[in-house]
Amino acid sequence: MTETQSKTVKLDIMADPICPWCYIGKAELDRALATVPEHPFVIEFHPFQLNPEMPRGGMDRRTYLETKFGGKENAAAAYAPMVERAEALGLPLDLAAMTRTPNTLDAHRLIHWAGIEGLQYEVVDALFHAYFAEGRDIGDAEVLSDIADSVGMDAAVIHKLLASDADCEAIRARDAHSRDMGITSVPTFIVAGQHAVPGAQPAELWQKVMEEIGEQLSR
Repeated sequence: MTETQSKTVKLDIMADPICPWCYIGKAELDRALATVPEHPFVIEFHPFQLNPEMPRGGMDRRTYLETKFGGKENAAAAYAPMVERAEALGLPLDLAAMTRTPNTLDAHRLIHWAGIEGLQYEVVDALFHAYFAEGRDIGDAEVLSDIADSVGMDAAVIHKLLASDADCEAIRARDAHSRDMGITSVPTFIVAGQHAVPGAQPAELWQKVMEEIGEQLSR
């Protein structure tokens, strides 16, 4: 084992790019990582669809939310804590622009392909921004291809892959594996393959985790 390898710890993140708490959870993690430039984490995102039964074309967002939460007022009440937390973090959020709730299978395929090219973190960032800040339909192949292009991937190749069934079953299998492990909500962070950290934890918690990891690795 090299010196570099001995100083790293795997951080697996189960998330969905339309999950508002995943958006917030990643922002909190980013805040913590920014304070530790030489952080120990090797980060990988894993697929977990909030709505695995969503039609491939997605659906009207208002209809989805009111059906899920039992009416407009309940939906607004359910989203209020998330909106407050996002505002406190200074995260861009345009709920009015979000007119559709997409099926995220193709977005997860893009995240997978980005990982092969070492661009996974950038693609996840771009997906969150496209959906929450711009209200773009991240279930649409044109949108996904444009996101791929924005981070340096080959948009034409991605568009061709999205038109196929490439890796669809693999994504579904990985999603199912997470559920079999007992994961029922996202974000869920797994540190070193052992310790599960559920939810959008504050940056201070991640700073403490990294401090403890640093102490262990320096022994």
